[in-house]
Amino acid sequence: MRITTKLTLIISCLLIVLFMTLAWTSYRHDQALALQETVDKARTIARQIVEIREYLSSVVRVEQVEQNTGLTPQVAATRIARRLTQDSPYYVRQVSLRYRNPQNQPDAYERETLQQFKGAQLKERFQVVGDGDNKALRYLLPMVADQSCLTCHGSFEQAPRFVQQRFPKGHPSYNYQAGELIGAISVSVPLSTLQQTILNNMRRELLLEGVIVLLLVVVTGWLIHRTILSPVARVAEGIETAANSGNFSSPIVATNNDEIGRLVNSFNELMAELERRTRQRHESDERYRNFIEIAQSPIVTFLPDGKIVISNQKAEKLFGLSKDELLGQSIFDFFSDPTALREGINDYFHAGSSALIGTTSRQTVRDICGRLFEVEVVISVSQTEQEAMFTAILRTGKEAQ
Repeated sequence: MRITTKLTLIISCLLIVLFMTLAWTSYRHDQALALQETVDKARTIARQIVEIREYLSSVVRVEQVEQNTGLTPQVAATRIARRLTQDSPYYVRQVSLRYRNPQNQPDAYERETLQQFKGAQLKERFQVVGDGDNKALRYLLPMVADQSCLTCHGSFEQAPRFVQQRFPKGHPSYNYQAGELIGAISVSVPLSTLQQTILNNMRRELLLEGVIVLLLVVVTGWLIHRTILSPVARVAEGIETAANSGNFSSPIVATNNDEIGRLVNSFNELMAELERRTRQRHESDERYRNFIEIAQSPIVTFLPDGKIVISNQKAEKLFGLSKDELLGQSIFDFFSDPTALREGINDYFHAGSSALIGTTSRQTVRDICGRLFEVEVVISVSQTEQEAMFTAILRTGKEAQ
């Protein structure tokens, strides 16, 4: 896998993780925001109903209520609340522990909340209750009895006749005191509706964020490819070309002065140094070849493993091979008994010196046809930058029988 592909995949994975994190964070934020907005709206509705009740209690006379029960503050406030919320998911009603209308009977949650209002003097209460698809936000705002409420909810004797006739003495809805909890406005909103609103908002946000992430991947990938990967690829291509062809004279143009630009400049300096050293080595090899060609004795230069790398015409004639055929051969193959030569080379590397190096010894060599020759051999060694190189000068004598 190319580094461009790897880096693109890494960046894409990081941006996807970032996208998912942002999506989850956005979802949680939208959920909390929608819940708070729902609570605020439920609070506004409940306070409007309380204000309507208090206003009707202060302006509507008992005679009017007796003629039209629709003007009863509790009844009128309930009907107005239903009209206000008829096209919304909000369900509103008035509840009381001492109710007159059976529809105002509290459920378990409302009863618990009314007890808390009565004992702890809470200003309001909201909570998500239920489980599964039945979850709902419940909001309750307490109502307290004022002086106008006591006209119908005070003592039985002071209540209007039509109230006395409908609710006999001893009914729990009598005998309220001013400032006492009389009930609460209960607002309920199914969370399924709220959840659908959040999901609709999330779809729009995710679409927008997805487009932004996609643009970030494309733009980031393009910038990284142009500013980092492309220069690095040119350096890699230059190294491969130099390694395969041995040509160190093709510099790379640095487009920036950053770390990549310094890398390109360092590469160019390295290539220039290699070119200079290669030229020097070639010149040195050429001088050496010219020198051994005028020698009167066969000369071969070989590596520690015996591989012949340089030879003169006298050596080619001795072994019966052309230059191209001789180079790459092992010098050990041309010795009748190469043991002494092998041991001498091993001693040089392990002991640092060898009796064979720098001294003359008589050896028997063979040519390509198997003919044997007695020769005097002098071995010298030279240390190059890479490894040691051995040179053997062979002085031929009378052909062995």
